[in-house]
Amino acid sequence: MEKIVICGKRPLNGTVRMASMKNAALPIIFATVLVGERCIIKDLPDVSDINLSLEILVQMGAVCERNGRETMIDTSSIDPDTDIPLELVKKMRASYYLVGALLGRYQKARVGYPGGCDFGTRPIDQHLKCFSALGAKADVVGGYIVADAPDGLYGSHIFFDAVSVGATVNAILTAACAEGMTVIERPAREPHIVALANFLNACGANISGAGTDSIKIRGVKKLHGTLDGEMIPDMIEAGTFMAAVAATGGKVTIENVIPKHVESITAKLIEMGVTVETDEDNETVTVERDPDKDLSRIMVKALPYPGFPTDMQPQICALTCFAKGTSYVSEGVWDNRFRYVEELIRMGAHILVEGKTAVIEGGYVLKGTEVTAVDLRGGAAMVIAGLASEGVTAIDNIDLIKRGYDDIVGKMKGLGADIRLVTFPDT
Repeated sequence: MEKIVICGKRPLNGTVRMASMKNAALPIIFATVLVGERCIIKDLPDVSDINLSLEILVQMGAVCERNGRETMIDTSSIDPDTDIPLELVKKMRASYYLVGALLGRYQKARVGYPGGCDFGTRPIDQHLKCFSALGAKADVVGGYIVADAPDGLYGSHIFFDAVSVGATVNAILTAACAEGMTVIERPAREPHIVALANFLNACGANISGAGTDSIKIRGVKKLHGTLDGEMIPDMIEAGTFMAAVAATGGKVTIENVIPKHVESITAKLIEMGVTVETDEDNETVTVERDPDKDLSRIMVKALPYPGFPTDMQPQICALTCFAKGTSYVSEGVWDNRFRYVEELIRMGAHILVEGKTAVIEGGYVLKGTEVTAVDLRGGAAMVIAGLASEGVTAIDNIDLIKRGYDDIVGKMKGLGADIRLVTFPDT
């Protein structure tokens, strides 16, 4: 069993470079199924979710080759009827993007119901709604999402009842080659939605309005491959390191980050008394905090972009444990994203969860102990807490952290953290 072991109370200093965004890379990887030709994608992050998505494509008959910064994906010979092992698709939420990609290319799809981190109920009703609007019959049957459009796909007007990144991605993938015009109202506006639209447009699609309240898609008959699929920086990895510096003190310059993408995180750190300087031209953010200076309490509510990211909610909650006074962290996206709180309480945090809000009495001394990463971002919260706590923290179940962070141990160590990977015998 591998664990992350941290000896805390060491300030972070130096420069660190962020990887590309996992949440942008996954839709693009599965979009290559819709493209059906050879694509070159640059700077895919080396995280388990990316490696798993490539493995799924290989199982379907695609050719995937990683060579330095570039990854070649050729889906021209995939078999749409491949029965992908359920144990693969259940490991990640993004596997449901295959439904939109297969439906858009072959007018049929059968994909195992997805897995991923457990945040309570995560229905796919908005996905089924968009498939139906575009002319397909879709439902969940025997543990599979099954969709079929024997008469073809046709442009439509889609209005989502709730903002959903996944449903927006599937609507774009399904509509890109549908006949006529599709208008998506109330879509997700995250940067990775824009990245997907840019990739598909580079492959011959006609998509406008990504990142706004209305996306227009004029269906094209066929897409073509691209040799220049660029990734965008990972704003959640950047936010995690920003929160870590705020918790431990020190001064760190974070490279390969788009400052606009982390504006909501920057605003909350400044509110807490942290110094944050951004450089749009050089794509850097510098975070500085005197370890002897108290952090101020805050109120945060996680919301769809451009609001405070739900994927940063656990990390900011961990940070507020080290602030003076009472902070409030509310979740406005998922029903059950506070399971990690029990692990913080084990370290000495004073937190009460009431519904979808955590009330944090900050300023108490946290002490290292054995804790568990209950999900990807909850695991990142444990890393932040361990870095700023007294004594030794050992985090298990770290495969969940590896799903979304490219060498978080090595990067933190490079900034002066006393952190290492340790293998313990299984018990």
